[in-house]
Amino acid sequence: MQQVAEKQEVQSLSSDGKSGKYRYRILALLFMATTINYMDRSIIGVLAPTLEGIFGWTKTDYAQINIAFKLAYAIGMLSMGGIIDKFGTRIGYTLSIAIWSTFGMLHSMLRPGFGLIGFIMARFGLGFGEAGNFPAAVKTVAEWFPKKDRAFATGIFNAGSNVGAILAPIAVGLIVLEDGTNWQYSFLVTGALSAIWVVLWIKTYKKPEEHTSVSKEELAYIKSDTSAEEEKVEKLPWSTVVKKKQTWAFAVGKMTDGVWFFFMFWSGMFFKDTFGVSIKELGAALVLVYVFADLGSIGGGYLPKFFINRNWSLNAARKTSMLICALCIVPVVFATLTDNQWIAAILIALASGGHQAWSANLFTVASDTMPKAATASVVGFGGMVGAVTGMVIDFFLGHYLDAFGSNAYFWMFLVAGCSYLIILGIIHLMLPKLEEAKF
Repeated sequence: MQQVAEKQEVQSLSSDGKSGKYRYRILALLFMATTINYMDRSIIGVLAPTLEGIFGWTKTDYAQINIAFKLAYAIGMLSMGGIIDKFGTRIGYTLSIAIWSTFGMLHSMLRPGFGLIGFIMARFGLGFGEAGNFPAAVKTVAEWFPKKDRAFATGIFNAGSNVGAILAPIAVGLIVLEDGTNWQYSFLVTGALSAIWVVLWIKTYKKPEEHTSVSKEELAYIKSDTSAEEEKVEKLPWSTVVKKKQTWAFAVGKMTDGVWFFFMFWSGMFFKDTFGVSIKELGAALVLVYVFADLGSIGGGYLPKFFINRNWSLNAARKTSMLICALCIVPVVFATLTDNQWIAAILIALASGGHQAWSANLFTVASDTMPKAATASVVGFGGMVGAVTGMVIDFFLGHYLDAFGSNAYFWMFLVAGCSYLIILGIIHLMLPKLEEAKF
């Protein structure tokens, strides 16, 4: 009876706003970091058709540049996840953004004589640093939000990925001329933002139980559905975490990152090769894509909260939400079958919104089923699997585009449209009840 009364008190404090809102300041910083992260990584996708002409790249060359990013991203996901779990999000996040910002700005120093190798090296460094963003952000959400709010909080910070992807074509359109003049400056715009973020993060972040700005009521709400067993788990060896089926179910779900990387890094090439768009028209199409992705991220994060508030189980709410997301992605298979670039853009936009909604729910599968001490490591392992999937896609797509032309895009869009439903089925077979891992 006492536990029921305490739970009702926490719910009451939450509903009337007295529990405090400091956790949303932390969430705002996660949103800002993710925005910077995706702006840094998205610029090359917008500039790809321009740089292809300046540096004389083949599609295979461009694929190698993307593979370098994803190889480093895969390595970084494993190492950064462990670093963040060991040293905490305050130190780990700062290290991550410092690395990726440095290598992001180094892109601007490259010249045609050192173009291909230089971009491969710069993208490798960028990928390694950027790998820390999502393990750190998901771990922070697990520390600052109860389970029922985590998908929504994840959807909010994950929306920053789309804001960053929207700002990238806008910045490129404003800075770069049609002949490619000033392309270097596109890679410098995030440096100042990163410096500001690091100062704010170091000044603001502590764990909620250590933070003087967090009221007792807010702390009680944050921990309202955290089990005593989870609180006791402090450190977990990697060898233990990787044996759990929850870790592998999340990793299987992250294979869909390969589709998202395709949308991000190859959409510019697709529009240029298929419809012959200019850099200004390309920017408008990509803004449309990422606006939909932003709406999907927030809406997808809200969906399970909507179902849970109607007394659905966490398992049913999460998987129903992911099913709706997967169905939104299916129509993208028709993107290559239209002669209208805006219809293609709308189909890719709908799929991007579906992916980001899917991603908001998938990330919370890690925090739903694993203790906070292992969350960053699990997210890092899954991110590694997603990056490797993206590398395989880049390898084959680059070679097939050089060999067969733009017809090769059809097969990639077919894979993109069908994969989410298949993967959701696999996750359900592995975790029929989304039960917590036992240690």
